[in-house]
Amino acid sequence: MALVRLLIPCLVISTDVVYSCQNTEDFVGASSPGDIIIGGLFAIHSEMLHPEEHPIKPVIQNCASFEIQVFLQTLAMIHAIEMINNSTLLHGVTLGYEIYDSCAEVTKAMASALRFLSKFNSSKDIVEFKCNYSDYIPRIKAVIGASYSEVSMAVSRLLALQLIPQVSPASSAEILSDKIRFPSFLRTIPSDFYQTRAMARLICESGWNWIGVIATDDDNGRLALESFGVQAMGNNVCIAFKEMLPAYLSDNTFNAKVDRAIEKIVKESRVNVIVLFMRQFHVLKLFKKAIEKNVNKIWIASDNWSTAVKISTIPNIKQLGIVVGFGFKSGNISTFHDFLRTLREKPTENNKFLREYIMLLSLCAQLDYHDFQMCISNQSQENLMQNAENRHQIWRDNFLIASIEPGFIHSTILAVHAIAHAIKEQCEHRNCKDPSAFTPWELLEELKKVTVLDDDKEIKFDSKGDMSTNYDVLLWKEIDGRMEITTMAEYNTKKDCFIFKDEEKKMEFLELKKVTSTCSQHCRPGQMKKVTESPHTCCYECVHCPENHYSNQTDMHYCSPCNNKTYWAPVNSTTCYRKTVHFLGWTDWFAIFLLLLSAFGIVLVLTISVIFTKNVNTPVVKASGGLIVCYIILFSHLLIFLTTVFFIGEPTEFKCKTRQAVFGISFTLCVSCILIKSLKILLAFSFDPNLQNFLKRVYQPIPIVVTCTGIQVIICTFWLIFRTPFVKPNFSIPRAIILECNEGSIVAFGIMLGYIAVLAFICFIFAFKGRKLPENYNEAKFITFGMLIYFIAWIVFIPVYATTFGKYLSAVEIIVVLISNYGILCCTFLPKCYIVICKQETNTKSAFLKMIYTYSSKSASSVAVSQISLDSKSSGSRATVSDSCKSEKTSANGNCHFQVPEQRLIKGKDPPESTARSRKRLSSI
Repeated sequence: MALVRLLIPCLVISTDVVYSCQNTEDFVGASSPGDIIIGGLFAIHSEMLHPEEHPIKPVIQNCASFEIQVFLQTLAMIHAIEMINNSTLLHGVTLGYEIYDSCAEVTKAMASALRFLSKFNSSKDIVEFKCNYSDYIPRIKAVIGASYSEVSMAVSRLLALQLIPQVSPASSAEILSDKIRFPSFLRTIPSDFYQTRAMARLICESGWNWIGVIATDDDNGRLALESFGVQAMGNNVCIAFKEMLPAYLSDNTFNAKVDRAIEKIVKESRVNVIVLFMRQFHVLKLFKKAIEKNVNKIWIASDNWSTAVKISTIPNIKQLGIVVGFGFKSGNISTFHDFLRTLREKPTENNKFLREYIMLLSLCAQLDYHDFQMCISNQSQENLMQNAENRHQIWRDNFLIASIEPGFIHSTILAVHAIAHAIKEQCEHRNCKDPSAFTPWELLEELKKVTVLDDDKEIKFDSKGDMSTNYDVLLWKEIDGRMEITTMAEYNTKKDCFIFKDEEKKMEFLELKKVTSTCSQHCRPGQMKKVTESPHTCCYECVHCPENHYSNQTDMHYCSPCNNKTYWAPVNSTTCYRKTVHFLGWTDWFAIFLLLLSAFGIVLVLTISVIFTKNVNTPVVKASGGLIVCYIILFSHLLIFLTTVFFIGEPTEFKCKTRQAVFGISFTLCVSCILIKSLKILLAFSFDPNLQNFLKRVYQPIPIVVTCTGIQVIICTFWLIFRTPFVKPNFSIPRAIILECNEGSIVAFGIMLGYIAVLAFICFIFAFKGRKLPENYNEAKFITFGMLIYFIAWIVFIPVYATTFGKYLSAVEIIVVLISNYGILCCTFLPKCYIVICKQETNTKSAFLKMIYTYSSKSASSVAVSQISLDSKSSGSRATVSDSCKSEKTSANGNCHFQVPEQRLIKGKDPPESTARSRKRLSSI
């Protein structure tokens, strides 16, 4: 804008100051009259000659390096205007054009833009200075161009003074979408935002994350580099190096910086992908140097040069490696091909570009395709005029068609049609034969709303002035010895994805993935990245995932934890495994062993029941409390053995609640019945009158059993209601889940066991006091021993239970239950079964009475016992107990019915009172 501020006061004076040039008409490159004039600004030449490093006079220099591709864009503009004029679109209104050469430099382009600002009805090229340009009618209604974003930025700022619409078919810099700074700029191509996003996505999906970028040191190159940097970061792609080349070939540091860029590429051996945001002539110079250095990489081409035929035809271009590029979406341009075939018939008086091209054909006619292009590009205008006078005109028919870059041609034609449709809307109610019918800013407003048909698809400018068409993803392939530019895929700008037309194209894309371009080796699944001291996140070390973490993709930044406690993972795992659920199963050998013990106990209980049932009337069975009490005790033992099945198999809520309650109540019932027996024994053999009276009052068998068992029922009921046991998974083992029953309340569990222990202890005391029962019927001492086994088992159980975990915790409980149950069962019933089966002679009434007599005799006072001994010695007629037995008649079964009259116990005296009472109580047991 500083340049504009300097030019306008000098070139625009209020009256007759005009643009200073030797011949202003020579300044126009191509023109055609019309009712409405459209301006064109293209970089026909890529270089401006600067004979002096620091010019003294403000002269516009000559240009060099004729650009065939840009020349074709001017022809596309001319062709589109002619097509519109030959159609009925504008109803008799003709379009004219004035096309200027910017020479790829802002200064030359600004000079051309001043021509666009001059008034249409002036005899001279006057640009008036005004505060308000609302009614100002310039000679140009709209401008197509420029070729490069840097030029478009400068020109757009100047055209914005009068809001002259500027529609560019090639300038893609993202900043041009800013309607505050560039209110009159529009374009028929997408913004660089989409191109850089597409590049970053391609690089990411190909598995590359360590790349180099080379760009031109101008506005377009810097902005593209900045946009790509943001997109690359979002796709986890790191830029290993950035190199900037001078924007102008005339810069004396250009070759040195190209050499430095090549050295950087060679030095960074891990970088195999290079992104180039450069103009075509920059890429040409860089590639020629890269071929000399035998550089072989993957080159990502921007839209500026992705379809450049003059680059794809460089000798030995295939040595550079693979070129993948992004080009603007093309349409049907067959009519343009027809236009080019008739181009030799077109007049050249008003088209200096065409005239120059024909001269270049004469100079370079004998060269092959690439050299022909190079020859054309390397001729200056002065050299052309000097050497072309004596040359014959030669026409190469298919050269221009072969040089077409379809995307640029299509977008140029699209720009002309957009302007034409906007003019049509303006002319519907106006006489457009008069150039003052409407102002440029009115055309701009209509242009923003216009809709154009492109291959039967409606497209229009968005709010940012862009046409967001898709990109073609291009692949340079060698076919029949020539490098062909083929379409590999399409990039959808709206969906941010690649669309492949067929499997063959997709395979071409997959082939690219075989090339690696990473700072570090890819981390395999089961590993994660560990960032090193490098400033780049793409440089890292691969470390194994720790235990219980996993990664199932390559290059993961972190290992994911297994999502809950039911899964686990070993070190370096790619997935989480479900933990094995452990419990004491039915097939476990230890469980089978315990079940066999329980089954044996059940069989033993049933066997004892049968034995006692068959011998119900024998003294031993009667002395055991009778059949009812024995059945209750045996039933309790049976239940306790059966509870072991609740400790085996997968724990359930029912099992957890049932097993402890059934065990507690059953054991309490068993101990209560044994307690009754202990009280009865003590009552039978206690000779203390006070204790006798107490025991008589206390000894109430049914109430005692019901009360003792009822208390345990209440304890278990409260336990199940308020703190019921439940199934709890135990995650303490890394790779397994232990399903176990949580007792709900350890206090309630302890109270239940403690209550049984209290009853067992009372039973133990009572049995201990009655331990001197006659030997063959000494149940008290076996009860004492059984209670001791119970105490020992459960005392040992407490520390073992507290320190054991896992599926065998249930086994520990089963063992304790079996030990205590077997101990009491065996001590209570096996001695009696032994007598019943093996010592039947003692299980008779006479033997029982003999035992009573013997025990009663021993229980008498020592004096009485001495007297009995003396009397038995002095009386020969009195027989001993054994002799008397022999003299008695035997019963039918051969047993001796030993009946001893009481008067025979002590001669001439009654038996002691205590002995009689003892006999009576024993008989009642």
